[in-house]
Amino acid sequence: MIRVILAILILILGVALAIGGIWLISLGGSWGYVILAIPLIISAILLLRRQRSALVAYAIVIIISLIWALWEVGFDWWAMAPREGLIVLLGIIMLLPPVVRSLESKRAGPGQYSIESKGLMGVMVVGVVIAIISFVSKPHEIDGDLAAERMASGPAPADDVKPGEWAAYGRTSAGQRYSPLDQINTDNVGKLEKVWEYHAGDDIHPDLPGSALESTPLIVNDTMYVCTPKSEVIALDPVTGDERWRFDPKLLDLPSGLASYTTCRGVSYDDGSNIPVSAASAPLASADEAEALLEASRASATQKAAGVAQNILVDRAKPNDPNPIVPGNITSDNASIRQDCRQRVFITTRDARLIALSAETGVICPGFGGDDGTVNLWQGMPNISPGAYYSTSPGLIADDVIVVGGAINDNVSTTLPSGVVRAFDLATGDLVWNFDAANPTATAPIKEGETYTENAPNSWSVSSYDADLGLVYVPFGVGSPDQYGIGRSEAEEEYSTSITALDVATGEPRWTFQTVHHDLWDYDVPAQPSLIDLTIEGKKVPALVQPTKQGEVFVLNRATGDPVLPVEEVAVPQSGGIEGEPLSPTQPVSKISFAPKEVTGAQMWGMTPVDQMLCRIDLAKLNYEGRFTPPSLNGTLTHPGSFGVLNWGAVAVDPARQMLFSMPVYLGFTAQLVERPDSLEKVVSRPGDDVPIGNENFGAPYGSIVKPFMSRVGLPCQQPPWGYVQGVDLTNGETVYRRVNGTVRDMAPVPLPFKTGVPGIGGPIVTAGGVAFLSGTVDYYVRGYDLANGNEIWRARLPAGGQSTPATYLGRDGRQYLVVVAGGHRYTGTKTGDSVIAYALPESATATQ
Repeated sequence: MIRVILAILILILGVALAIGGIWLISLGGSWGYVILAIPLIISAILLLRRQRSALVAYAIVIIISLIWALWEVGFDWWAMAPREGLIVLLGIIMLLPPVVRSLESKRAGPGQYSIESKGLMGVMVVGVVIAIISFVSKPHEIDGDLAAERMASGPAPADDVKPGEWAAYGRTSAGQRYSPLDQINTDNVGKLEKVWEYHAGDDIHPDLPGSALESTPLIVNDTMYVCTPKSEVIALDPVTGDERWRFDPKLLDLPSGLASYTTCRGVSYDDGSNIPVSAASAPLASADEAEALLEASRASATQKAAGVAQNILVDRAKPNDPNPIVPGNITSDNASIRQDCRQRVFITTRDARLIALSAETGVICPGFGGDDGTVNLWQGMPNISPGAYYSTSPGLIADDVIVVGGAINDNVSTTLPSGVVRAFDLATGDLVWNFDAANPTATAPIKEGETYTENAPNSWSVSSYDADLGLVYVPFGVGSPDQYGIGRSEAEEEYSTSITALDVATGEPRWTFQTVHHDLWDYDVPAQPSLIDLTIEGKKVPALVQPTKQGEVFVLNRATGDPVLPVEEVAVPQSGGIEGEPLSPTQPVSKISFAPKEVTGAQMWGMTPVDQMLCRIDLAKLNYEGRFTPPSLNGTLTHPGSFGVLNWGAVAVDPARQMLFSMPVYLGFTAQLVERPDSLEKVVSRPGDDVPIGNENFGAPYGSIVKPFMSRVGLPCQQPPWGYVQGVDLTNGETVYRRVNGTVRDMAPVPLPFKTGVPGIGGPIVTAGGVAFLSGTVDYYVRGYDLANGNEIWRARLPAGGQSTPATYLGRDGRQYLVVVAGGHRYTGTKTGDSVIAYALPESATATQ
């Protein structure tokens, strides 16, 4: 019975590979599956006929598969797994005594292991040896150490934040994600233990794929501040985790399907240095006054009429609704500021409010934006539609202004709100300047009754600031639609997908550097730029380090925008796109490039040879001529996909050691354009989709279907590794090390801790103690790494995905803490949660230092 079942399985496998192999050959692909199928089918037939020669035929199968695998992928364990795993397993079953006893031979009686059996055994032993060599090989890693003298570099130059605090998203407005604390170091990090855990309690929205708790906590003046997906702000005791206050903005109800991304990456903190001492005189607010302020703030964002509920972003007949959202008061004489409002926390809410809160009490601070302490971010916007515009990232505090960008619901319509970047007076909330990337010369505050340019490129990530140069550095995306670029204006072509330096006083552009020309791949510049002074050829250079989705890390002179490390324009594919699309002939490539290798059929992956073969067929059917192959009606492989090699988690830079630490990830996407009529008919969305109007591009001639390039069993079609940690010397752009990072424990049906390297989202931090911390992988761990060589030296299990960026700080008890938010993320498929967790060394360990 075992023999018959085994023969049928082998026959099914052989026939499947033969049929699929012929299909693949017809598409110009490999002949390997057909060649492998022939001895499989012969072996199955001989096995059914009880012939020992079936063993010889199967030995030929293993020999062919080994030779083919070594030729295509070499000694690469995970690349060989789909080629050999199932085949070897079937070979082991074939050598079981019941099967061998069922076979007959004139040269050996039943039950004896004949020369055929021993031959198959010998071939399998060779396979095992090859497997062992492959398992211990590390073909994708780069071993290296940063020079000892660099690791022993003196302290980093002092900045404007106290050493023990984390006062901004990237700790400072320079966005380095570097802490000068060194109590936790490579010698003792293994002793870290959980000190407290707090549950934020904000229910993750069950219907929204982008709903996630991914806040990076701020720790200032012995208080920790975190925000939730519902734009709630929570103040915690950073030593005990006890809640001190909680602010709920009571978000407006948003139309179903429009609020597709509900999250908050952090808040902004102002120390009050720009508020006159004499102004801080009013007494603290009473409970009734606090409630009244909240109601006034909510009212400033309330609709005038229910008629707006027919969202205009899909109704091109109503470009400007006659009943827009109330603009609210935007000026104040700031005559009297409450005593508790000298230090404030700012939150940008999901319903497009910018609210000033007392850092001490969590009560709204009147006088910012009017008596309600609120700036309504819909002011001056075209195409007002609740849920279509919001800000998931914290505003940037820069001298006496707060700079705010915003996110737009991409790929829904050609009549969306503007992506304008605005600066508001920190004291009054008055609009100081606005930078509309589609109208870049008009930076003076917009006049009443005027609107910004619809669909202008937006900046949904975090900006950085250099006070000495007076420049704000803004990462921009591209106006919607992402995959269709015909008709973009000259200004849009210049500022889309760029890093742009704006004058902090006027908003006027000083320079811009475009990271992708005529972007058709959703390669928004997703990450906060990191500002660092580098020593190159003995000279100090004011540098800006800009990570990108396409994997390039550009190092620019932040005063001029000129490349510090070489940037080369390289030729890119010019065929396969739609007629009339003005493709750029070249794209910029940096000296520091995490760009993936070109995808080949040999890199396709799966659990078995069958689903691997189907991925090869899918690849052969897609348009693909390398990176920057344009989206097409046929379907295009875009690798990296819109998930990006690097995303909003950015990179961490060490200003003392002049080194970069990053988490590059690799996951290809497919992009297919679909012709659509000039109507509200849906052509790419289906009932039950998470985003009911996603990628419809109403008003454009094409919708788009964009999705990860996955196999039939739900795994990436590309072979592992899917994620690394990588260290780069910023003085020369050379990679110091690259390590495969993360396991499939929380991805696979069976929780096995295989180290494949996994995707993730969320950023790293580095410390003067020579340790980097990261929690963004799709397995539920926070990890510590030796910054010198990238080796993992500590990890702790998290209750959910750690899709955020950690922070570190010095508690009032003298201990250095690491804080991690474990909120998960539906876009990454990780378990969602509401945990804020702090780690520290045991008190006995810190007492001896």
